[in-house]
Amino acid sequence: MIGTPRVHHRVTDSTNERAKVLATAGAPHGTLVTADEQTTGRGRQGRVWTAPLGSSVLMSLILRDLDETHELLPLAAAVAVCEAIPVGAAIKWPNDVWIEQRKVAGILVEGRPQEGWAVLGVGVNVTTQEFPPEIAAAATSLHLAGIEVTRDGLLDDLVRSLSDWLGAPPDAVLAAWRSRDVLMGERVRWSGGEGTASGIDDSGALLVRTRNGPVTLDAGEVHLLP
Repeated sequence: MIGTPRVHHRVTDSTNERAKVLATAGAPHGTLVTADEQTTGRGRQGRVWTAPLGSSVLMSLILRDLDETHELLPLAAAVAVCEAIPVGAAIKWPNDVWIEQRKVAGILVEGRPQEGWAVLGVGVNVTTQEFPPEIAAAATSLHLAGIEVTRDGLLDDLVRSLSDWLGAPPDAVLAAWRSRDVLMGERVRWSGGEGTASGIDDSGALLVRTRNGPVTLDAGEVHLLP
C-alpha cells in the first residue's frame, strides 16, 4: 500500500525535502507527503518548480525495499502519471509528461538507494493559468488544456496508478513507456551533439542515431528540435 500515512502541509519548502527528512527518521514505505504550495520546489537539473497556492498536485512518496529494478522507477512513475491524467499524454525522456506538446507534469526521484529507500516526487499543473516568462512557451496545465479535475480527485487517481505501476514487471513498464515516447524518430539535441532519437534500451537510457554512429544517453537534458 502507498499513500498512508499522509502528511499534508499548507505551505512547505519542498515535499521531497520533507519526505527525505521523514525517510531518514524511519517513516514507513508508502508514506505520502503533500502540500498546497511549495516555496522552493524544484524539478530535474535543479530547476525551480513554480506552483501558485492550490493550483497543482504536489506530492512525494517514500519508497523502501528497492530491488534491482529501481533504475526504472522514474519511467514507471511517468507511465503512472500518464494513466492518471484523463487525456492522452506522452512522455519526453526521461520522465516529463506532456500534453499538446507542453509539459504538464514533472517527476523527481531522490534518495539513498544504498540504504534501501528513495523519495518519488510528482508535480502536476492542474489549474495553473499563467507561468513565468522563461517557461511559458513550454508549460501547460490541465485547465489550459480544457480538462477540469479536482486536485483531490487527481491525487487519488495518481496514488492508485502509482500503486499499480511501481510494482509492475520491467517488461510491462518498458513497453508502456515506449508506447508514449514523444521523442521516437524525432531530431534531438543535447550538450554533446544532436541526432535522431530511436527509443530507449532496457535500462531506460535514450538511444540516438548520429552521423558518427549510435549514442546512448543515460542522463542529462535533451531538447526536441523544430
